Order: sequence, then C-alpha cells, then structure tokens
Amino acid sequence: MLPEQPSPSGVAPCEGRWLWQGQSIRYQQAGSAGPAVVLIHGFGASSDHWRKNLPELGRHCRVYALDLLGFGGSAKPLPGSPLPYTFETWGAQVADFGREVVGEPAYLVGNSIGCIVALQAAVLEPAQVLGVAMLDPSLRLLHERKRHQLPWLRRWTASLLQFLLGWPPFGRFFFAQLAQPRAIRQILLQAYGRKEAVTEDLVQLLLQPALDPGAAEVFLAFVRYSQGPLAEDLLPQVTCPVLILWGEADPWEPIALGRALAEFPCVVGFIPLPGVGHCPQDEAPELVNPLLLAWIRDPHGLGAPVDPGWVHSAGRPGQTPG
Repeated sequence: MLPEQPSPSGVAPCEGRWLWQGQSIRYQQAGSAGPAVVLIHGFGASSDHWRKNLPELGRHCRVYALDLLGFGGSAKPLPGSPLPYTFETWGAQVADFGREVVGEPAYLVGNSIGCIVALQAAVLEPAQVLGVAMLDPSLRLLHERKRHQLPWLRRWTASLLQFLLGWPPFGRFFFAQLAQPRAIRQILLQAYGRKEAVTEDLVQLLLQPALDPGAAEVFLAFVRYSQGPLAEDLLPQVTCPVLILWGEADPWEPIALGRALAEFPCVVGFIPLPGVGHCPQDEAPELVNPLLLAWIRDPHGLGAPVDPGWVHSAGRPGQTPG
C-alpha cells in the first residue's frame, strides 16, 4: 500500500553502484517508504530518462531506476565477454537487482525494450514481481519471426543494413554518425510526439554514454539481435497484473499493432495517451506519474481504457470525478 501521506524526504534521487556478475552497474534511488518500484529504460537510454518520474514517484514509493548492462553509466563489456546483450541477460540483471538491492518484491515499469526486460524478469522470478507497467513496449518488428509481415522494401533494406553492420569498419562508422548531437536530436524529434520535450539536456544525457568505450559494440550487437523473446511470448507466462500505456503518436511502435497485447489475461488496462510519442515518461510525466501511482494503489483495478485526464481529479483511473 502507498503511505497515507507522501514522504517529504528522499525525493531527490541519489546515485548508487552495484556489482553484478563482476560488472559495475549504476542505479538511482528516490524515496524511503511505500512499495518498491524499479524503472527500466529503453534502447540507447539510461536511468536518466526517468529524471521526471523519480522525484514524484519517490514521494509515495521507494523507487529505483537502473542502467542496464551496456548502457548509461553501467559497464559496457564487449558482447559475450562475459555476457551477451540479450533479454535473458537483462532480465536476470533486473531479477538479481530486486533480490540484492531492492530486497523485496517490486513493481517493474519499462519503456520500449525495457518492457520486454521487465516481462523477462517477471517470468524468471515471479515471486519478486508485483506487477509490470509497460510504456510503449517494443514490438520487435525486425524479429526473425515477424520480419515477413513487413513491406518487402523495408524487410530487404533492414536485412541489408544488419548485414553491413556486421562488418566492423562499416559498423563503427555508422555508429559514429549517430553518436552526434544533431543526429540524436533528429532521432528524438522523430520519436517524440511532443517536440518541445526534446531539449539540449536530453540530447546530452543520451550522447554522453554513447561516447564511452564499448558503446559502439553494444549498439551493433543489439541492432543485429533478431532472436529472443517477443512480448507475446512472455505475456502468457506472466502471473502478475500488467498495465500498458501507449502514446498514440508513437511512430516506431504503432498503437494499432500494440492493441492486440491487451487481449492477454494478465493485462488489466490499456491506456492510450493522445499526442504522446514513444517515450511517455519523458514527454508527458504529468500523465504517466499519476497513472502509475493509481495502478500501484490498485494493480488489479484497471479495466477498460480510460481518459488519463480523470487521474487529476479522481482517486484512480476509471473513476468518474464526482
């Protein structure tokens, strides 16, 4: 249960370090009371992508955000030395983080590929996961089992690019073109529905880890990774409640394709976010934070899609303001 009164202390996040599988992992933590919550970023991001959520969630919860292996301030060992960059690896990282750092069962909140990581952790350690909230989960449209559904031109060009990225000189050159402020800004402007949320601070938060040794190898390993689990593989195995929030303006993970995920029995709510793109936690924290807190208060209580605006005047989503 959430504390009756928000905690006035512990709101400002503090940074910590955790040694996992011999690798240094960076995480941030805010709040000192209430349910445990772990925030899991998407591809190319870090725990800093939750900077607009940690302080508010920390007023009501004990909330953590960690940098997955290979991203942010965490170690970036070469792929396979000793661990591969797969959802099984990251799922195990999150499950171990829950046991060793959080110390109690927690709610997992993911964005993009962080959603698949959260589901994988929930399958690996069901007793450690109270619920999973997915913000614009990755549909993995380039997965080897899905690629045939793409238009032939996109399917052919994606396969060619993945092949070329396997040649180290081309791969490193390609990554170097992306790891520049102008390129990152353009990518963000494509992904975000709310263009004003693409600030210079955000660009720098994503750029700095990309300049670390090993960052290029991590990027190239993942963009050529077309195997592993899909959300629809993991959801039937999940035993905890799952909430899905989806930006209607997401150009990468179309909400029309994502609605099918709401049919799985564990999904208690599917909430569209009008005008929001691929990263709702950063674009629209004033919508996402109340929705997450309402769900944590009553993780089984969400049903049909609701108007996020109700959260500001109601006890929880779906309750009409009186």
